[in-house]
Amino acid sequence: MPALLRRLFILTSAFAYGDTLSGQPRADGEQLLPTGCKAVPGSAGWPSAGTWAQFNQSTGGKLLQSVAPGAVCHPGQPAYNSDQCTAAATGWYTYDYHQRDPVSNMWQQYNNDTCLPNPGAPCSIDGYPAYVVNATTAQDVKLSLDFARKHNIRVVVKSTGHDYQGRSQAPRALSIWVRHMQGIETHESFRPRGCNTTIETTAVTASGGSQIGHLYDEMLKINQTVVGGGSKSVSVGGYITGGGHSILAPRYGLAADQALEMEIVTPMGDIVVANECQNEDLFWAMRGGGGSTFGVMTSVTLATHPTPPVVGLDMALLSPNTNSSHVWDMVGYVLTQFPYLDEKGLSGYAVMSGNFAYPGTGLAGAGFGGTFIIQDTQDVNDALAIWAPIVDHINKTWPDVIPTLLPQAYPTFQAWFDTHYDQNTAGLDMWVGSRLLDAKTLTGNATSLGQAFKVFNGEAFLVAGKGVQNAKPRGGSNAVNPVWRKTLAHCTNGSGFVPLNRTAKTEAIAKVNERVEPLRKLAPHMGAYVNENNPEEPDWQHAFWGENYERLLKIKRTVDPLDVLWCNPCVGNERWKENGYQLCRA
Repeated sequence: MPALLRRLFILTSAFAYGDTLSGQPRADGEQLLPTGCKAVPGSAGWPSAGTWAQFNQSTGGKLLQSVAPGAVCHPGQPAYNSDQCTAAATGWYTYDYHQRDPVSNMWQQYNNDTCLPNPGAPCSIDGYPAYVVNATTAQDVKLSLDFARKHNIRVVVKSTGHDYQGRSQAPRALSIWVRHMQGIETHESFRPRGCNTTIETTAVTASGGSQIGHLYDEMLKINQTVVGGGSKSVSVGGYITGGGHSILAPRYGLAADQALEMEIVTPMGDIVVANECQNEDLFWAMRGGGGSTFGVMTSVTLATHPTPPVVGLDMALLSPNTNSSHVWDMVGYVLTQFPYLDEKGLSGYAVMSGNFAYPGTGLAGAGFGGTFIIQDTQDVNDALAIWAPIVDHINKTWPDVIPTLLPQAYPTFQAWFDTHYDQNTAGLDMWVGSRLLDAKTLTGNATSLGQAFKVFNGEAFLVAGKGVQNAKPRGGSNAVNPVWRKTLAHCTNGSGFVPLNRTAKTEAIAKVNERVEPLRKLAPHMGAYVNENNPEEPDWQHAFWGENYERLLKIKRTVDPLDVLWCNPCVGNERWKENGYQLCRA
């Protein structure tokens, strides 16, 4: 039985036999901030089975009762299915598996590892939402938010679950699943609704569940592209509301800078249009102020750009001696060249490590590696010429470092992306940390920079620079952390840990933040990227949003006075805290 039909079958059974844990629904209580805790199954305010059945009917039968995706591997669970267990065990570590499931997240600590596809591990639904609305229209979203608000139920929004912060997950909540909210319309030019002027740029209007990989494919059909992420499973909602870095951003700006208009369902249940001419504050906040906070974006119109031909360069600068005392001096030197690389039009992703290997290449050692592109050329010598002075200096200064540069021409950006998109492992327990670095930091003391990255032991993405600094968002500005406007490199790392081990979980997040600390000390005037970070980032309000936080907080209190949407770490979440599997007033 297909997964969605199985959930509908279970839901129908629940309605038929009642819910012994349910109480009576509470009054709406509009404009009065709820006290106590959000309702959960078994609490007095949890809706009865009949109330859930009526809500299901109002959505046209789109309500699903959650089934933990790993339950197919547990013989004691109603969903047990040995054939599906094999598929779950095989797909568990891929992005695709988790984005297809209504409740699963790509990083399992956010579900508290409550049901892994391991028959020897515990399995319960406790770490997952209680119900899911398979929302395909803005009206579905409105009905869901109205129901959650009326019954004081915690609500979350999921598209694909590609969320390092876990904001698309919450135990015993009502989840709004927008993955099937699909649709694309292209424009030769675009006039925002309510505006008197036309924006003379090509554009695309994408529904709220659209994924970057699909957008890239559709835009290529008309020789266009969008500023998008490096993974096919990134969805437009969380990506744009977080700011959205991209390998194309050094030319065009962040993804949030491309937004021309949005359709949004507010936490109070209003379906509104937000652009530079109406609902301006909401439009400002939804472009960089964070997801699952100000409303649910059901469509967005983005500027598009001609897809450029590119030369890709996969490279490594490695010493075979992993105990080399000077390899981090070399790494520091290369990082000081990032402003030069940005000026030459190069963008890409780099990794620094004391011991790593490129699978299938035979390249291994300590040092610097990465993949970069240069646009509007098919001459591989253009990429090699940019790196030539850097490689020459390395050859003279650190002769044990072996440079390997592998350029290749691609007729379109899409052709490069199809062989370089993120195919990392999902389904694990992992925390990430990040820091944004500017030219001032990157052109400081190379030795200090190298030693900081020796501790950091992570990646540096050349995904900002001139395009982000010179971007002109509609309406004059947006909520993206202002330090992005002087950022050259977004640096990120991560630390995995074994599931079902509270000590390992605590130690891993402490380890991530300890490794980021040298970069915080090098660049105390900068900040961090909200979409690739963790809930224990120090002073996260200002690390993620800088001077914009206070304005964002005012907008949050205006559009969501009842805190219908709550996540961590998110704007305005200070009035609530998680108490086990329940969200309660702080």
